[in-house]
Amino acid sequence: MEDGTSPAPIDRAVLQQMRSRFLGSRQIDAARILEDEKLHLRVELSSDYYPSHASARFEIRWYRNDGFNIYYQEQRDGETWQYRWDRHPNVHNSRDHFHLPPVASRTEAQDAEWPNDHREVCRLVLDYLEERIETLWE
Repeated sequence: MEDGTSPAPIDRAVLQQMRSRFLGSRQIDAARILEDEKLHLRVELSSDYYPSHASARFEIRWYRNDGFNIYYQEQRDGETWQYRWDRHPNVHNSRDHFHLPPVASRTEAQDAEWPNDHREVCRLVLDYLEERIETLWE
């Protein structure tokens, strides 16, 4: 698949569980399931954690075959910083891979291994966000 999607349908039940988990974090301002374009979970991060003039969010599509796309986007000082965790069939990398910041382009993708359980993937994302926020404050 060239477009970063999976041949399986979105798993709404997993998105609902992830939404509940993220809402329990102080780093999160809002988490809602949206159906515009493609069904996904949008998570808005608390601006309290970021240095001035920054906003961030990530969007998650989780598929019934445990494939996923998690796209992080940060706006800061007029610039966009992006990162993406993926598990889906593609021609550019292994099924599990990530797209490096700051632009998360396909040409900058690297193979990876992600946990199978969505709860562990949530923890991985939250840990990454903590590291990113610490870096921004340094």
